[in-house]
Amino acid sequence: MIIGGGIVGVSLAYHLARRGTTDVVLLERKQLTCGTTWHAAGLVGQLRATLNLTRLAKYTTELYAGLEAETGQATGFRQTGSLAVAASPGRLEELKRGASMARSFGLEVNILTPDEALKVWPLISLEDVVGAVYLPKDGRTNPIDTTQALARGARSRGVRIIENCRVTGINVEGGRVTGVRHEQGELRAPVVVNCGGMWARDIAGWVDATVPLHAAEHFYIVTEPMAGLSGNMPVLRDADACSYFKEDTGKLLVGWFEPRAKPWGMRGIPESFTFETLPEDLAHIEPLFAAAIRRVPALEKAGVQVFFNGPESFTPDDRYLLGPNPEVAGLYVAAGFNSIGIQSAGGAGKVLADWIVDGHAPMDLWDVDVRRVAPFQRNRRYLHDRTVETLGLLYAMHWPYRQAETARGVRRSALHDRLKAHGACFGEVLGYERPYWFAPPGVPPEYRYSYGRQNWLEYSAAEHRGVRERVGIFDQSSFAKFLVEGPDAAAVLNRICAAQVDVPPGRIVYTQWLNERGGIEADLTVTRESPERYLVVTACATQGRDFAWLRRQLPPQARVTAVDMSSAYAVLGVMGPASRALLQSLTDDDLSNAAFPFGASRLIDMAYARVRASRITYVGELGFELYMPTEFVQAVYDEIVRAGEAYGIVQAGYHALNSLRIEKAYRHWGHDLGEEDTPLEAGLGFAVSFGKPGGFIGREALLRQREAGLRRRLVNFRLEADEPQLYHNEPIWRDGRIVGRLTSGMYGHTIGRPLGMGYVDNGGEIVTPEWIADGRYELEVAATRIPAAASLQPFYDPRSARVRA
Repeated sequence: MIIGGGIVGVSLAYHLARRGTTDVVLLERKQLTCGTTWHAAGLVGQLRATLNLTRLAKYTTELYAGLEAETGQATGFRQTGSLAVAASPGRLEELKRGASMARSFGLEVNILTPDEALKVWPLISLEDVVGAVYLPKDGRTNPIDTTQALARGARSRGVRIIENCRVTGINVEGGRVTGVRHEQGELRAPVVVNCGGMWARDIAGWVDATVPLHAAEHFYIVTEPMAGLSGNMPVLRDADACSYFKEDTGKLLVGWFEPRAKPWGMRGIPESFTFETLPEDLAHIEPLFAAAIRRVPALEKAGVQVFFNGPESFTPDDRYLLGPNPEVAGLYVAAGFNSIGIQSAGGAGKVLADWIVDGHAPMDLWDVDVRRVAPFQRNRRYLHDRTVETLGLLYAMHWPYRQAETARGVRRSALHDRLKAHGACFGEVLGYERPYWFAPPGVPPEYRYSYGRQNWLEYSAAEHRGVRERVGIFDQSSFAKFLVEGPDAAAVLNRICAAQVDVPPGRIVYTQWLNERGGIEADLTVTRESPERYLVVTACATQGRDFAWLRRQLPPQARVTAVDMSSAYAVLGVMGPASRALLQSLTDDDLSNAAFPFGASRLIDMAYARVRASRITYVGELGFELYMPTEFVQAVYDEIVRAGEAYGIVQAGYHALNSLRIEKAYRHWGHDLGEEDTPLEAGLGFAVSFGKPGGFIGREALLRQREAGLRRRLVNFRLEADEPQLYHNEPIWRDGRIVGRLTSGMYGHTIGRPLGMGYVDNGGEIVTPEWIADGRYELEVAATRIPAAASLQPFYDPRSARVRA
């Protein structure tokens, strides 16, 4: 059952039918395309911010190119190409880095000089243009006609599309959808997909599911016929002017993504809203129009035939929402396409159809997985305030480490004010304010973005060195923490975890949760607190996803409960060679290596509190994580900081945490690990217990992979030069051939070079340590290749002697 007849819902119906699932009904409250699809500009670009989203956009282009021939329905699709111009060195580097990423899987992309760009688009002014990127296979299409072609393809395979039938509710029994209610009655279905566009938030709200999106006004104009325009002209994007330009039957369509948008529909979107427009606002777009004229001077003398204002829906992080809602089994969503629904619909429809039919995503879709969002993001005021910013982010500079500026301060640690007093510059993850770096006295704790060495790097380097040489304190309270308890807790968790977690109480186990294909669904620690009680600790960003996975794996008959305790406990990381001495000065409990070895966890006295001290590290040094009820953390923190002065303690943020962990080659789920990666490929075979009784989810797939040999491996890289900075997605070259891309990157202040990690493959052949060692490597950054060293071992302390000291 599909709710919503925009291009995304119809694409899903089409792709389900292509997979052989023809018992599909799509219900549209009015007419197909009547929400936002009908007024879209119809741009079909391929280059997106991440590799897999680019792969989906590329698929969409290929689908649309053959859709008319398949269905007999004209689509208006034309591959005229697209040209993106850069009016600053930073923008040009962004475009070049994107071009490098796209080339890593064969997308045709060309980097042009200003004069070459002028030949492609003769009406542009080259004033301030420093370069451009041209994608010859990008295109444009007619949104209504393309939707109708998809609908014809779906109907021809047996899909029922019913218009003028408004869904009024979703039926749920025992936590699982059973169908929908509509104006004429009810329909039963084991799967319901919310493709409701601007209405998707409210549709999800019927069953208390989370689909955070908000509508905003979106403006474009269409000129009178203009001389010099050709039907084969590429789409032109000038992100520095917040503008895009598309030839339209001899006229020019000009649209904008302004830095401060106008949210719309704060009190709900009228159910009657169909093929309607919003009031004109000439004052709002006047500065945008002026910027467009500077790029295309002929606009100044062109008459305006159409002034259009229509709504589009936007999500808090500018990425769409796809996949199963964790709150209700059988409920899926495909919505919140942030004004790129036309170019995303083909790929999104295909992978969601695969997800529904196969029971799992066909590729790593964490970038758009709906399980990344949190329930608070349904809040209307939050969505309104964030949407002011998110519309413009489509064309804003996508700087490394860029932080949202609106709707901040949602979730704060109990130490927030103390950290702020120490000069913390906060970043945000799922609304949680976390200290990313600390500014020294007299320095504003503010980012100044670039692709090179940003203003905070030297301060973060001092934090990094302080942890390596002395001791640092991290506020890690944003960790997600789940309590798993009951007589069957050990047996159930041992089935879910790849490692052996049936260990004596007081031990920490590093492990992964795998799917049946051996892919990594979660990367976390499990601490056995007592015979029937475990503490599971995972990342803030994956809190909702991991808890949903855990709950789904609990057998109904098992005597075990799982509770999300994330807000109940604060966490302090005290890391560095002096960490033991510092903490020993604050407790009577024996923290010596003999009494408290690596991997141990127990309750100790600290200040006036009882805290759980766990000897574990994510920085590659001797260290402890301290867990305590949130109300105790301020006093404990104050005591540690006071006593730490004698040991040279430093306040350390998440940028330092990242540079420290990359030097030690510690993996990060969402970057270096995902559901397409196995522990064997990721170099985590040491965390897999193949022989434990009862096995574990994914064991058989890993055994087959181990027997066949690895076709890809995660490798560590070190640039031979001190510049440029590495972030992620940079192509990896071996002996003149692209063999992979970086998944993580940052400057290693102890090693003194930019470092990265990434998977490499050998064209389908087995990747051996000898093959890795025999290659000559380069990393491509903004279309330039720089020599690099490769290693399967960490560049820092490969034997982990410091961790176990």
